[in-house]
Amino acid sequence: MNGYGPDSNWTGLFTPGERVRLRFINGSAITIFNERIPGLEMTVVQADGQNVSPVVIDEFQIGTAETYDVVVTPSDDQAYTIFAEAMDRSGYARGTLTPRAGLTAPVPALRERPLSTMKDMGMDHGSRTRMDHGHTSRMDHGAKAQMDHSRMDHGRTAANDRESAQMDHGSMPKMKQGDRPHEELSMIATHDHPQGPGVANLTEMPGARLGEPGAGLSDVGHKVLTYSDLRALEPNTDDRLPVRSLELHLTGSMERYMWSFDGEKYTEVEGPIHFEQGERLRMVLVNDTMMAHPIHLHGMFVELVNGNGSYNPRKHTIVVKPGERLTVDITADAPGLWAFHCHLLYHMKAGMMRTVFVGTKEV
Repeated sequence: MNGYGPDSNWTGLFTPGERVRLRFINGSAITIFNERIPGLEMTVVQADGQNVSPVVIDEFQIGTAETYDVVVTPSDDQAYTIFAEAMDRSGYARGTLTPRAGLTAPVPALRERPLSTMKDMGMDHGSRTRMDHGHTSRMDHGAKAQMDHSRMDHGRTAANDRESAQMDHGSMPKMKQGDRPHEELSMIATHDHPQGPGVANLTEMPGARLGEPGAGLSDVGHKVLTYSDLRALEPNTDDRLPVRSLELHLTGSMERYMWSFDGEKYTEVEGPIHFEQGERLRMVLVNDTMMAHPIHLHGMFVELVNGNGSYNPRKHTIVVKPGERLTVDITADAPGLWAFHCHLLYHMKAGMMRTVFVGTKEV
Protein backbone atom coordinates (compact mmCIF):
# COMPACT_ATOMS: atom_id res chain seq x y z
CA MET A 1 0.00 0.00 0.00
CA ASN A 2 1.73 3.14 -1.27
CA GLY A 3 4.98 1.17 -1.33
CA TYR A 4 4.63 -0.19 2.21
CA GLY A 5 4.28 -3.91 2.85
CA PRO A 6 1.79 -5.15 5.49
CA ASP A 7 4.42 -5.14 8.24
CA SER A 8 5.55 -1.61 7.38
CA ASN A 9 1.95 -0.38 7.76
CA TRP A 10 1.27 2.77 5.74
CA THR A 11 -0.48 5.21 8.09
CA GLY A 12 -2.84 8.12 7.47
CA LEU A 13 -3.86 10.56 10.22
CA PHE A 14 -7.35 11.94 10.78
CA THR A 15 -9.17 14.12 13.30
CA PRO A 16 -12.22 12.31 14.77
CA GLY A 17 -15.43 13.50 13.13
CA GLU A 18 -13.89 14.83 9.92
CA ARG A 19 -14.70 13.50 6.47
CA VAL A 20 -11.79 11.76 4.79
CA ARG A 21 -11.61 10.97 1.07
CA LEU A 22 -9.61 7.91 0.07
CA ARG A 23 -8.68 7.12 -3.54
CA PHE A 24 -8.08 3.41 -4.12
CA ILE A 25 -6.01 2.58 -7.20
CA ASN A 26 -5.29 -1.02 -8.08
CA GLY A 27 -1.76 -0.70 -9.48
CA SER A 28 -0.93 -4.39 -9.22
CA ALA A 29 0.27 -6.56 -12.07
CA ILE A 30 -2.39 -9.25 -11.82
CA THR A 31 -4.14 -9.14 -8.41
CA ILE A 32 -7.83 -8.36 -7.89
CA PHE A 33 -8.37 -7.04 -4.35
CA ASN A 34 -11.31 -6.97 -1.94
CA GLU A 35 -11.20 -3.70 0.02
CA ARG A 36 -12.77 -2.99 3.40
CA ILE A 37 -12.20 -0.94 6.54
CA PRO A 38 -13.66 -2.92 9.47
CA GLY A 39 -15.82 -0.67 11.62
CA LEU A 40 -16.23 2.06 8.97
CA GLU A 41 -18.82 2.45 6.25
CA MET A 42 -17.53 3.80 2.96
CA THR A 43 -19.45 6.03 0.56
CA VAL A 44 -18.37 5.54 -3.06
CA VAL A 45 -18.33 8.87 -4.91
CA GLN A 46 -16.19 8.16 -7.97
CA ALA A 47 -15.40 5.21 -10.23
CA ASP A 48 -12.36 5.50 -12.50
CA GLY A 49 -12.25 9.23 -11.77
CA GLN A 50 -15.86 9.85 -12.83
CA ASN A 51 -18.46 11.11 -10.36
CA VAL A 52 -21.20 8.66 -9.41
CA SER A 53 -24.26 8.99 -7.20
CA PRO A 54 -23.06 8.21 -3.64
CA VAL A 55 -23.37 4.55 -2.64
CA VAL A 56 -22.90 3.47 0.99
CA ILE A 57 -21.07 0.14 1.23
CA ASP A 58 -18.91 -1.96 3.54
CA GLU A 59 -16.65 -3.56 0.92
CA PHE A 60 -15.82 -3.50 -2.77
CA GLN A 61 -13.84 -5.58 -5.22
CA ILE A 62 -11.37 -3.68 -7.38
CA GLY A 63 -9.88 -5.06 -10.57
CA THR A 64 -6.41 -4.25 -11.84
CA ALA A 65 -6.33 -0.62 -13.10
CA GLU A 66 -9.72 0.29 -11.62
CA THR A 67 -10.00 3.20 -9.19
CA TYR A 68 -12.64 4.04 -6.59
CA ASP A 69 -12.92 7.17 -4.47
CA VAL A 70 -14.68 6.71 -1.14
CA VAL A 71 -15.53 9.03 1.75
CA VAL A 72 -15.33 7.85 5.36
CA THR A 73 -16.16 9.66 8.60
CA PRO A 74 -14.24 8.09 11.50
CA SER A 75 -15.90 9.60 14.57
CA ASP A 76 -14.24 7.61 17.36
CA ASP A 77 -10.80 8.17 18.83
CA GLN A 78 -9.45 4.87 17.54
CA ALA A 79 -7.44 3.37 14.70
CA TYR A 80 -8.93 1.52 11.73
CA THR A 81 -7.29 -1.03 9.43
CA ILE A 82 -7.52 -0.48 5.67
CA PHE A 83 -7.56 -4.08 4.49
CA ALA A 84 -6.99 -5.07 0.85
CA GLU A 85 -7.39 -8.83 0.63
CA ALA A 86 -6.25 -10.61 -2.53
CA MET A 87 -9.21 -12.28 -4.24
CA ASP A 88 -7.46 -15.66 -4.10
CA ARG A 89 -6.72 -15.10 -0.37
CA SER A 90 -3.00 -15.58 -1.01
CA GLY A 91 -2.12 -12.40 0.89
CA TYR A 92 -3.09 -8.81 1.54
CA ALA A 93 -2.05 -5.18 1.57
CA ARG A 94 -2.71 -3.22 4.74
CA GLY A 95 -2.62 0.31 6.08
CA THR A 96 -3.97 2.23 9.07
CA LEU A 97 -6.20 5.26 9.58
CA THR A 98 -5.48 6.66 13.01
CA PRO A 99 -5.93 9.83 15.09
CA ARG A 100 -2.42 9.41 16.56
CA ALA A 101 0.83 8.09 15.19
CA GLY A 102 1.72 4.63 16.48
CA LEU A 103 -1.87 3.55 17.15
CA THR A 104 -2.95 0.44 15.21
CA ALA A 105 -6.03 -1.75 14.83
CA PRO A 106 -6.43 -5.53 14.52
CA VAL A 107 -5.71 -7.01 11.09
CA PRO A 108 -8.49 -9.37 9.90
CA ALA A 109 -7.68 -12.98 9.16
CA LEU A 110 -7.76 -14.05 5.53
CA ARG A 111 -11.09 -15.59 4.57
CA GLU A 112 -11.56 -18.95 2.88
CA ARG A 113 -10.44 -19.09 -0.73
CA PRO A 114 -13.41 -18.94 -3.14
CA LEU A 115 -13.93 -21.82 -5.55
CA SER A 116 -15.68 -21.34 -8.89
CA THR A 117 -17.87 -24.10 -10.28
CA MET A 118 -19.23 -24.67 -13.76
CA LYS A 119 -22.36 -22.86 -12.59
CA ASP A 120 -20.29 -19.68 -12.57
CA MET A 121 -20.06 -20.02 -16.35
CA GLY A 122 -23.76 -20.76 -16.76
CA MET A 123 -22.92 -24.43 -17.27
CA ASP A 124 -24.28 -26.24 -14.21
CA HIS A 125 -24.70 -29.78 -15.51
CA GLY A 126 -24.32 -31.50 -12.15
CA SER A 127 -20.57 -31.64 -12.69
CA ARG A 128 -18.26 -31.33 -9.71
CA THR A 129 -15.74 -29.43 -11.80
CA ARG A 130 -14.35 -26.47 -9.93
CA MET A 131 -11.49 -24.05 -10.16
CA ASP A 132 -9.24 -23.07 -7.28
CA HIS A 133 -8.44 -19.36 -7.63
CA GLY A 134 -5.22 -19.92 -5.76
CA HIS A 135 -3.95 -22.39 -8.37
CA THR A 136 -5.36 -21.19 -11.67
CA SER A 137 -3.32 -23.63 -13.72
CA ARG A 138 -4.67 -26.70 -11.93
CA MET A 139 -8.29 -27.83 -12.10
CA ASP A 140 -10.00 -30.42 -9.90
CA HIS A 141 -12.25 -32.51 -12.13
CA GLY A 142 -13.34 -35.07 -9.57
CA ALA A 143 -13.68 -38.02 -11.94
CA LYS A 144 -10.65 -36.89 -13.98
CA ALA A 145 -12.84 -35.56 -16.75
CA GLN A 146 -11.03 -32.77 -18.60
CA MET A 147 -12.43 -29.73 -20.34
CA ASP A 148 -10.34 -27.71 -22.80
CA HIS A 149 -11.81 -24.19 -22.77
CA SER A 150 -9.74 -23.33 -25.84
CA ARG A 151 -11.71 -25.79 -28.02
CA MET A 152 -15.29 -25.12 -27.04
CA ASP A 153 -17.73 -24.35 -29.87
CA HIS A 154 -21.45 -24.64 -29.20
CA GLY A 155 -22.80 -24.26 -32.68
CA ARG A 156 -22.10 -20.68 -33.66
CA THR A 157 -20.93 -20.39 -37.26
CA ALA A 158 -19.29 -17.75 -39.39
CA ALA A 159 -22.41 -17.79 -41.55
CA ASN A 160 -24.48 -16.69 -38.55
CA ASP A 161 -22.18 -13.71 -38.07
CA ARG A 162 -22.21 -12.79 -41.78
CA GLU A 163 -26.01 -12.87 -41.84
CA SER A 164 -26.09 -10.61 -38.77
CA ALA A 165 -23.51 -8.25 -40.25
CA GLN A 166 -25.57 -7.78 -43.42
CA MET A 167 -28.41 -6.07 -41.57
CA ASP A 168 -29.25 -2.59 -42.84
CA HIS A 169 -27.82 -0.20 -40.26
CA GLY A 170 -29.04 2.79 -42.21
CA SER A 171 -32.68 1.85 -41.66
CA MET A 172 -32.37 2.14 -37.89
CA PRO A 173 -34.24 5.15 -36.50
CA LYS A 174 -32.21 7.78 -34.72
CA MET A 175 -33.45 7.64 -31.17
CA LYS A 176 -32.27 8.90 -27.84
CA GLN A 177 -31.12 6.41 -25.27
CA GLY A 178 -34.18 6.91 -23.09
CA ASP A 179 -36.62 6.23 -25.95
CA ARG A 180 -36.66 2.47 -25.49
CA PRO A 181 -35.48 -0.05 -22.89
CA HIS A 182 -31.74 -0.69 -22.92
CA GLU A 183 -32.36 -4.42 -23.31
CA GLU A 184 -33.79 -3.87 -26.80
CA LEU A 185 -30.49 -2.44 -27.97
CA SER A 186 -29.18 -6.01 -28.12
CA MET A 187 -31.05 -6.27 -31.45
CA ILE A 188 -28.43 -4.05 -33.11
CA ALA A 189 -26.52 -6.06 -35.71
CA THR A 190 -23.24 -7.61 -34.67
CA HIS A 191 -20.35 -7.18 -37.08
CA ASP A 192 -18.53 -10.21 -38.39
CA HIS A 193 -15.41 -11.35 -36.60
CA PRO A 194 -13.11 -14.36 -37.05
CA GLN A 195 -14.02 -17.50 -35.14
CA GLY A 196 -10.62 -18.49 -33.84
CA PRO A 197 -9.93 -21.29 -31.38
CA GLY A 198 -11.37 -20.67 -27.95
CA VAL A 199 -14.54 -18.85 -29.03
CA ALA A 200 -17.16 -20.73 -27.03
CA ASN A 201 -20.29 -18.55 -27.28
CA LEU A 202 -21.90 -20.71 -24.61
CA THR A 203 -25.61 -21.27 -25.17
CA GLU A 204 -26.30 -21.20 -21.44
CA MET A 205 -24.28 -18.05 -20.76
CA PRO A 206 -26.14 -16.07 -18.06
CA GLY A 207 -25.61 -12.66 -19.67
CA ALA A 208 -24.57 -9.65 -17.60
CA ARG A 209 -23.76 -10.33 -13.95
CA LEU A 210 -24.00 -6.71 -12.87
CA GLY A 211 -25.68 -7.47 -9.56
CA GLU A 212 -22.94 -9.85 -8.39
CA PRO A 213 -20.16 -8.43 -6.19
CA GLY A 214 -17.37 -10.75 -7.35
CA ALA A 215 -15.86 -14.09 -6.41
CA GLY A 216 -16.11 -14.91 -2.71
CA LEU A 217 -18.27 -11.90 -1.75
CA SER A 218 -21.84 -13.13 -2.25
CA ASP A 219 -22.46 -14.28 1.34
CA VAL A 220 -20.26 -12.06 3.51
CA GLY A 221 -23.18 -10.58 5.48
CA HIS A 222 -22.63 -6.94 4.64
CA LYS A 223 -23.11 -4.56 1.69
CA VAL A 224 -20.65 -5.08 -1.15
CA LEU A 225 -20.54 -2.77 -4.16
CA THR A 226 -21.78 -4.16 -7.48
CA TYR A 227 -21.73 -2.68 -10.98
CA SER A 228 -25.52 -2.32 -10.81
CA ASP A 229 -25.03 0.18 -7.95
CA LEU A 230 -23.08 2.60 -10.15
CA ARG A 231 -24.99 5.53 -11.63
CA ALA A 232 -23.40 8.62 -13.18
CA LEU A 233 -23.96 11.77 -11.15
CA GLU A 234 -24.64 13.80 -14.31
CA PRO A 235 -26.12 12.65 -17.64
CA ASN A 236 -23.76 11.62 -20.41
CA THR A 237 -23.19 14.30 -23.01
CA ASP A 238 -23.76 11.94 -25.95
CA ASP A 239 -27.27 10.47 -25.78
CA ARG A 240 -27.28 8.95 -29.29
CA LEU A 241 -28.11 5.29 -29.65
CA PRO A 242 -25.25 3.21 -31.04
CA VAL A 243 -25.69 2.42 -34.73
CA ARG A 244 -23.49 -0.66 -34.85
CA SER A 245 -22.24 -3.32 -32.48
CA LEU A 246 -18.96 -5.17 -32.19
CA GLU A 247 -18.72 -8.45 -30.27
CA LEU A 248 -15.41 -9.66 -28.85
CA HIS A 249 -14.84 -12.94 -27.04
CA LEU A 250 -12.35 -13.20 -24.19
CA THR A 251 -10.67 -16.52 -24.83
CA GLY A 252 -7.95 -18.67 -23.37
CA SER A 253 -6.80 -21.85 -21.70
CA MET A 254 -5.94 -21.77 -18.00
CA GLU A 255 -3.97 -25.01 -18.09
CA ARG A 256 -1.83 -23.93 -21.07
CA TYR A 257 -1.87 -20.23 -20.07
CA MET A 258 -2.93 -18.92 -23.46
CA TRP A 259 -4.98 -15.72 -23.64
CA SER A 260 -6.51 -13.86 -26.57
CA PHE A 261 -9.49 -12.06 -28.10
CA ASP A 262 -11.64 -14.16 -30.43
CA GLY A 263 -9.11 -16.98 -30.18
CA GLU A 264 -6.35 -14.94 -31.80
CA LYS A 265 -3.28 -13.57 -30.02
CA TYR A 266 -2.20 -9.98 -30.60
CA THR A 267 0.68 -11.17 -32.80
CA GLU A 268 -1.76 -13.08 -35.04
CA VAL A 269 -4.24 -10.33 -35.92
CA GLU A 270 -3.91 -8.41 -39.18
CA GLY A 271 -4.62 -4.92 -37.94
CA PRO A 272 -6.46 -2.72 -35.46
CA ILE A 273 -10.15 -2.63 -34.67
CA HIS A 274 -11.60 0.36 -36.51
CA PHE A 275 -13.81 2.99 -34.90
CA GLU A 276 -15.08 5.68 -37.26
CA GLN A 277 -14.26 9.03 -35.69
CA GLY A 278 -17.31 10.50 -34.00
CA GLU A 279 -19.43 7.37 -34.28
CA ARG A 280 -21.52 5.93 -31.49
CA LEU A 281 -21.02 2.19 -31.18
CA ARG A 282 -21.72 -0.68 -28.82
CA MET A 283 -19.14 -3.27 -27.74
CA VAL A 284 -20.23 -6.63 -26.33
CA LEU A 285 -17.57 -8.45 -24.31
CA VAL A 286 -18.19 -12.19 -23.91
CA ASN A 287 -16.00 -13.98 -21.36
CA ASP A 288 -15.56 -17.59 -22.49
CA THR A 289 -13.13 -18.33 -19.64
CA MET A 290 -13.37 -19.08 -15.93
CA MET A 291 -11.30 -16.07 -14.89
CA ALA A 292 -12.30 -12.44 -14.41
CA HIS A 293 -10.66 -10.06 -16.88
CA PRO A 294 -10.28 -6.28 -16.30
CA ILE A 295 -10.60 -4.92 -19.85
CA HIS A 296 -9.12 -1.48 -20.45
CA LEU A 297 -9.53 0.88 -23.41
CA HIS A 298 -6.98 3.68 -23.70
CA GLY A 299 -7.95 7.17 -24.84
CA MET A 300 -11.71 6.98 -24.29
CA PHE A 301 -14.17 6.22 -21.54
CA VAL A 302 -16.81 3.57 -22.08
CA GLU A 303 -20.34 3.69 -20.69
CA LEU A 304 -21.29 0.54 -18.80
CA VAL A 305 -24.79 -0.47 -19.91
CA ASN A 306 -26.38 -1.22 -16.54
CA GLY A 307 -29.94 0.05 -16.97
CA ASN A 308 -29.43 3.71 -16.09
CA GLY A 309 -29.86 5.05 -19.63
CA SER A 310 -28.14 8.42 -20.06
CA TYR A 311 -26.84 8.01 -16.49
CA ASN A 312 -24.94 4.81 -17.26
CA PRO A 313 -21.57 5.10 -15.46
CA ARG A 314 -18.44 6.00 -17.44
CA LYS A 315 -15.36 3.86 -16.83
CA HIS A 316 -12.00 3.15 -18.45
CA THR A 317 -11.66 -0.40 -17.05
CA ILE A 318 -14.45 -2.99 -16.90
CA VAL A 319 -14.08 -6.29 -15.04
CA VAL A 320 -15.83 -9.02 -17.03
CA LYS A 321 -16.72 -11.94 -14.76
CA PRO A 322 -16.36 -15.60 -15.80
CA GLY A 323 -19.03 -16.61 -18.30
CA GLU A 324 -20.38 -13.06 -18.49
CA ARG A 325 -21.70 -11.11 -21.47
CA LEU A 326 -21.10 -7.43 -20.68
CA THR A 327 -22.07 -4.45 -22.82
CA VAL A 328 -20.55 -0.96 -23.10
CA ASP A 329 -21.32 2.01 -25.34
CA ILE A 330 -18.54 4.15 -26.78
CA THR A 331 -18.30 7.55 -28.42
CA ALA A 332 -15.23 7.41 -30.67
CA ASP A 333 -14.05 10.95 -29.98
CA ALA A 334 -10.27 10.44 -29.63
CA PRO A 335 -8.55 10.12 -33.03
CA GLY A 336 -5.47 7.96 -33.20
CA LEU A 337 -4.22 4.49 -32.37
CA TRP A 338 -5.04 3.17 -28.89
CA ALA A 339 -4.27 0.06 -26.85
CA PHE A 340 -7.15 -2.21 -25.83
CA HIS A 341 -6.29 -5.09 -23.54
CA CYS A 342 -6.82 -7.20 -20.46
CA HIS A 343 -5.07 -5.38 -17.62
CA LEU A 344 -3.81 -8.59 -16.03
CA LEU A 345 -0.24 -8.03 -17.16
CA TYR A 346 0.54 -11.64 -17.99
CA HIS A 347 -2.70 -12.06 -19.94
CA MET A 348 -1.87 -8.98 -22.01
CA LYS A 349 1.68 -10.24 -22.60
CA ALA A 350 0.34 -13.66 -23.63
CA GLY A 351 -1.88 -12.11 -26.30
CA MET A 352 -5.15 -10.74 -24.84
CA MET A 353 -4.58 -7.37 -26.48
CA ARG A 354 -5.68 -5.49 -29.59
CA THR A 355 -5.29 -1.96 -30.88
CA VAL A 356 -8.12 0.40 -31.78
CA PHE A 357 -7.79 2.96 -34.57
CA VAL A 358 -10.13 5.96 -34.40
CA GLY A 359 -10.33 7.82 -37.67
CA THR A 360 -11.66 7.74 -41.22
CA LYS A 361 -11.27 4.32 -42.80
CA GLU A 362 -9.45 4.44 -46.13
CA VAL A 363 -11.33 2.84 -49.02
